[in-house]
Amino acid sequence: MEPLERYRPIVDDFEAFLAACRRPLGTAVRVNTIKTSVERATATLEEDGVEFDQADWNPRVLRLETDSPGATWASFHGFTHGQEEVSAVPPVVLDPQPGERVWDACAAPGGKATQIAALMDDEGTVVANDSNLGRISALRFNAERLGATNLAVTNADARNYSLSPFSFDEFDRALVDAPCSCEGTIRKNPDALENWSEDHIASVSGIQKGILRRAVQATTAGGTVVYSTCTFAPEENEAVVQHVLEEEDCRVLEFDLGLEHAPGLTEWDGQEFDESLERAARIYPHHNDTGGFFVAKLEVTA
Repeated sequence: MEPLERYRPIVDDFEAFLAACRRPLGTAVRVNTIKTSVERATATLEEDGVEFDQADWNPRVLRLETDSPGATWASFHGFTHGQEEVSAVPPVVLDPQPGERVWDACAAPGGKATQIAALMDDEGTVVANDSNLGRISALRFNAERLGATNLAVTNADARNYSLSPFSFDEFDRALVDAPCSCEGTIRKNPDALENWSEDHIASVSGIQKGILRRAVQATTAGGTVVYSTCTFAPEENEAVVQHVLEEEDCRVLEFDLGLEHAPGLTEWDGQEFDESLERAARIYPHHNDTGGFFVAKLEVTA
């Protein structure tokens, strides 16, 4: 937990934050509305004897009283998909609409990409990309299991992504759920901080900046780009968005979120960020008994 001490000045109730980080994470699933309704999925779980609670902020997210969410009949039929509760936030903030063209820049293993497809009623086009060829098989498997037929899988470096294979040259919306230092996953992965270093944070933040810049460039004027990570490091969160604000034509938008959260930072370690970064959301583990996440919503302005 020592690396997390650097966040003591920015986290409310830091001792509660640390205590939450030490607790194992509960089990959550997302109802896959491509194949079923929330009512049918919950009825299937009840028939299977699986206890659950619906998340107040999103009725499609269920907290299960089981350690084996993939062993339920609901999962077998593709009615549910194991997905950490807070991981379901970025697609909701993105708010994709049926018929649109949406890019998930870092999509594997496919939880958010298939959630986007479901939010679009499986209409339109979701381009699910990942640079890691070894993870593409999991992305394809989840798309097929969950019945996402509007989803195309690509394997490319998102930093210089080309739309030449497609019949369109801009996306309506883009999600950058960026590769990161994963500090916020410590509850499900106790080894998350084992190889932590500030050098790694500096290295990965450069990749994040490149991907987010390309997402803004590839999205139509007036379109939406959501940037998210599962880490607490401001170097990977506000600093990345700040860089893109300075380099590309975009602005930070406000958004409603039914989960408790802290606002984004406007200063860290001597670096000042645009005041609009306060519109971003920092979700800490002790806020809602979840993992940690950062989410910012951008509008492309030109």
